Amino acid sequence: MRRTLVISDIHGELQMLNDLLNKANYNAESDRLFLLGDYIDRGPDSKATLDRVMGLVDGGAIALRGNHEDMMVKSLVDGNERSWRNWTGRNGGDCTLKSYGFRPESFLFSDEEEFIKPSLHSEKLDQHLTFVQQLPYYIEEEETIFIHAGVKPGTPLEETDPYDLIWIRDDFHNNYDWTKTVIFGHTPTSGLHNDENNHSIFHGANSIIGIDGGAVFGGQLNCLILPEKQELYVKSSS
Repeated sequence: MRRTLVISDIHGELQMLNDLLNKANYNAESDRLFLLGDYIDRGPDSKATLDRVMGLVDGGAIALRGNHEDMMVKSLVDGNERSWRNWTGRNGGDCTLKSYGFRPESFLFSDEEEFIKPSLHSEKLDQHLTFVQQLPYYIEEEETIFIHAGVKPGTPLEETDPYDLIWIRDDFHNNYDWTKTVIFGHTPTSGLHNDENNHSIFHGANSIIGIDGGAVFGGQLNCLILPEKQELYVKSSS
């Protein structure tokens, strides 16, 4: 049986991703690889991480959209003031834009300044925007759902607001009761374990498996390997 590797919430930590794939001996020809979103923001190199993700997808991997990719699209494409300030001011979008070579004065605004949507373009940024806009929100298989944040209890996936699929937390964690196993990121597992020092994969009693090890916050980048549910990880060096 082919191995299935699942990784989430890389957040610009390219070296950790490469180290983890090497540790897992990932082979694109014989393994399946699912990436559950949040490739960008907060970490040191979002641009190179998205390049790596695109290369992995070209090699057969499946990449999903996370809430940080969604914020990137809403800011750079839609560009209203609230979404822009939220992304660049509170959620690490400034680190992403810096990785493309943009200077902070070209995209950051003080609370007193009038907001005028910046016009930020580069060949690579435009290529990445096209890529993330095409990413699916989830993959559903016979026994498993791969998703960034979770599913909305009581609502069929195909009828769920995409916002919930990339942002939901407690309602999903506490009330999910479907038969399929849901593998997700988004919520650092230290919170699911109620232990700030425990970044290991979380196996919920209600068939949910959280894999976000909080890599960009000093935790670890996790890889869940199916069907054995083996756990591999690399620790953050920060």
